[in-house]
Amino acid sequence: MKVNKLVGNKFVALGAMLSLIAIVMVFTANARVAAHSVESNDIVETAVAAGQFKTLAAALEAAGLIEALKGNGPFTVFAPTDEAFAKLPAGTVETLLKPENKEKLKAVLLYHVVPGNVTADQVMKLNGQSVKTLQGSSIKVKTTHGVRVDNAQVTQTDIKASNGVIHVIDTVLMPKM
Repeated sequence: MKVNKLVGNKFVALGAMLSLIAIVMVFTANARVAAHSVESNDIVETAVAAGQFKTLAAALEAAGLIEALKGNGPFTVFAPTDEAFAKLPAGTVETLLKPENKEKLKAVLLYHVVPGNVTADQVMKLNGQSVKTLQGSSIKVKTTHGVRVDNAQVTQTDIKASNGVIHVIDTVLMPKM
């Protein structure tokens, strides 16, 4: 009886260990697939998949910038969330999305894009410096009390895409026009 119980316990332990190994293998495989799928998406696809940039995506569409940001890059995008757009004065987004304001909208959006793949580590080294945007003006980087670009707080960094990186910001940047 003791032998049967001992053998039974070993089978249970072996079964548990095999189950654990299977779970770890599935988790590792899924993590690799997820990491690959994120980095195989371009900046636009990555932003859309995140779900918090619906207004930004609509603005990129209205400005005709989708194809440009799907290009080779690399680009660094300081991406305002839907909440950041909601903080703008009432009617601002609607006004910018009108066809007659396409060039102004394009300028606002390109003010959020820096050429190159600027990671958080590199941004931290830019304290007090200005960085030229694709709009043509420069944004000021401050790294005291968190990271800020102009008046926006960076809330999440290094969302990797196949053609660059996204840093999430809490405020829409507005260039001087």
